[in-house]
Order: sequence, then structure tokens, then C-alpha cells
Amino acid sequence: MKISQKTYLRKIRYAVQLWFLLFCIYIGYRFFQFVLHFENSGQPFVQRPPSVEGFLPIAGFMSLKYFIFTGIIEPIHPAAMILFVAIVATSLFIKKGFCGWICPVGTVSQYLWMAGRRLFGRNFIIKKEIDIPLRAIKYIIMALFLILIGIAMAPNMMILFFITDYYKIVDVRTMKFFTEMSRTTAVVLSVLFVLSLFYKNFWCRYLCPYGALLGLVSILSPLKIKRNKEHCIHCRRCSENCPSLIEVEKKTTISSPECYGCLTCVSYCPSEKALGITLKTNESRIFIRPAFYIISLLIVFYLFIGIGKFTGHWESKLPYGEYKRLLTIQK
Repeated sequence: MKISQKTYLRKIRYAVQLWFLLFCIYIGYRFFQFVLHFENSGQPFVQRPPSVEGFLPIAGFMSLKYFIFTGIIEPIHPAAMILFVAIVATSLFIKKGFCGWICPVGTVSQYLWMAGRRLFGRNFIIKKEIDIPLRAIKYIIMALFLILIGIAMAPNMMILFFITDYYKIVDVRTMKFFTEMSRTTAVVLSVLFVLSLFYKNFWCRYLCPYGALLGLVSILSPLKIKRNKEHCIHCRRCSENCPSLIEVEKKTTISSPECYGCLTCVSYCPSEKALGITLKTNESRIFIRPAFYIISLLIVFYLFIGIGKFTGHWESKLPYGEYKRLLTIQK
């Protein structure tokens, strides 16, 4: 198989990533209009987009634990839990596909290092002695959240938090973190911006606790990238182009939690049947078509969203009057 025949994988991925990025920009703008209606008289009312709760993973994790213990989905930010479950489920069944195909932060990070490569002619790699301790940061942050919420916080404590004014408009506070950012926030984001130009996926690789969780969950996925030694010509294109810096050419099965399931390595492989996505069966691993992987990823992700909408656990139940009271206070 010629390389040019495999580039369609990258083109499809870029298209899917762009779609989700543009959609997130759209819902962000709609949510901004929704808030503006309450904060400025005369602004027309815009329906609040529930999808904005995808940016509330901590709320989603809390709601999931509360649901497990009580059987109740908290009604203020129900989409946060639905999206959290959908994202974790994609990692469990379809590898870390959310990070590689859907996450808008991951897409922006990718655009930055690609721009950096054009500007400087290359991306830089942090030495292993420093890289490994830096990667530990996201797992430490993840562990803190798992301990504080997953273990320390009891359901009765959660319900007290759910009824606070802070939680009711935590989505608005998250938006204002960026629209009304402090000098410290601006400096930190600027530093991350610059580092992302030099190093591939700096935020994802070293600092994202969400990605750390999804990576660990993805280890259990039945889908893995596998290299066929008999067909491999050791051209190293897979390793050189891997956005996660995995030495694909030296491995048989890619089980690393750093693997995004982006299929970039597959798209660059010039040898037919040397590299592909595989499904684990009772006896062995079988190669499957990349199209099956992509379609399955989107189906699993949207399946949970559909269940949330069908069961009435998607739209927030916070009344219009309560938004008006809280956002008037915030002015």
C-alpha cells in the first residue's frame, strides 16, 4: 500500500477534529449570548446549550459518584455527567479516541505544535530524565481529584455542594475564567502557548489530568495498535510521526496510556499490513478497518448523549428566574 493511499486517515481525522472544534466554539458563543442576556438588559434570550457542560469534568465526576450511590442524576448540570460517562466509555471501548479525535483542547494543541514545526523547522523533545517526571504531574493531579472526590467526599456532602449558588453557575464561572482572566491566568496561558509551539501536545502530555484518567482506562480497551513484524520494513515513519512520541517501530502492541488512538502511525506506514488497529478476541488479535474504528468511536460517544436526551437528563433544570438572580449578583 502506498503512503498516499493512507493519507485519507489523517484527512478524516483533521476533518473530525475541526468539526468538534468549530462546534465547541459555536456552543461557547451561544452560551456567552445566554449569559449576556441576564447581565445586560435588552439582550435577546438565547437557549443555553447543554453541551457546554463538557467543560465541567469535575462536576461530571461528582455527579457520577452521586448517581452510583443514590441512583439520582443531579438536575442542575446533568449533561456534565452524561458527557463524562460518554468520554470515559470511548476510552474503555475505543481506546483513547476522545483525545485523538474529539477533544478541542487536544486539537488546538496539535495546531500549535504543527505551527511551531513550520516556524522552527522541527519540534523539540525533552530528555527522558526530565520527560518522565514531568509526565507524572498529570497523574498526581488526577490522583488528587480521585482521592478528594472519589474517596473523601461523601454523597451527603455532595448534595450540600450541589445546592450552593457557586455550583449552580459553575459553568458561567468557568467561562469568565477565560473571558475575564486575571493577569496570572494570562501569563500561565501564554507560557503554555509558547511551550506548545516547541513541544508536541505539551498540555496533554504533561498537565492534563483528564487525559491521564482516560489513558489509564484505555489500557483495558480491546482495541490496540499492533505492528506485524513480518511486514515491517523498519522505516521508522510511525515513530517519527507519532504525536505521543511512542517508539511504535520497536513495539509489537501499543498498550501505552499515552497513545491517542489517532492512527497517525498507521497513516504514515508505507508497508501493507505492517501496522493497524486490532481487536482482541478470545484467541488472538485481528486487524480491523480504520473506518470501523472511527465510526465506532463516534457511535459510542453519541450513544450516551442520545441516552441522556431520551431519558430527560440533558437539559439543566435550573429555572430562568434563578439564573436571573444569580447572574445579577455576579455583575
